[in-house]
Amino acid sequence: MQRDPGEHPSPELVVRLTRLALAAPNRAGSTRLVAVDGPSGAGKTTLADALALELGAPVVHMDDLYPGWDGLRESRLRVQDWVVAPLRAGRPPRYRRWDWARSEYGAWVEPEPSPVVVLEGCGSGALDNADALSLLVWVEAEEAVRRRRGLRRDPGYENFWDRWGRQEREVYAADRTRARADVVVDTTPPGATTGHDAADGLGRHTRRMATEAQGDDRVTDPAE
Repeated sequence: MQRDPGEHPSPELVVRLTRLALAAPNRAGSTRLVAVDGPSGAGKTTLADALALELGAPVVHMDDLYPGWDGLRESRLRVQDWVVAPLRAGRPPRYRRWDWARSEYGAWVEPEPSPVVVLEGCGSGALDNADALSLLVWVEAEEAVRRRRGLRRDPGYENFWDRWGRQEREVYAADRTRARADVVVDTTPPGATTGHDAADGLGRHTRRMATEAQGDDRVTDPAE
């Protein structure tokens, strides 16, 4: 599995998320753990990398933790053991990177100590680790847009798209990840049809749900 290049987040969005992250309390020991979650092809990796650069923080990619194409649910155990537990003990994350070609875990990786760590990927906001998260960002886009992005980055993903998507839906429904998010980012480009627009009026925006000010703050993000 290759990481999704996503679409380019606006500088305004990155700055806003940086401020929210730094204003949030430490919940993983003395570290602020920021999760960037959402379905495949939504643009999580690009946003997480931009946010980490602004924060001067390391990124732990869930792609490195999944034990294969059927390992989304099991990956939460890796997050607990390799990311959350070390942070709570005052140490940086330490994890083994999954080798997708060999279908086995490879060498150990240990990022430099940092007051903020960004955890990116499907399942990064799992309910099991919710109490360790300082900020949970949900990134989404209309499914046709996500699929086009996913297959553009990796044509071989077509053979696994539905298989992985079923796991995503099960995990997100059980964990209520989107509903628990502090921020929701929709990266669907202008003019694309979105199924959730009619349901909740989200459109292309960033919504701050549980931080900074009272009320439902809506900010359009000109990503893409």
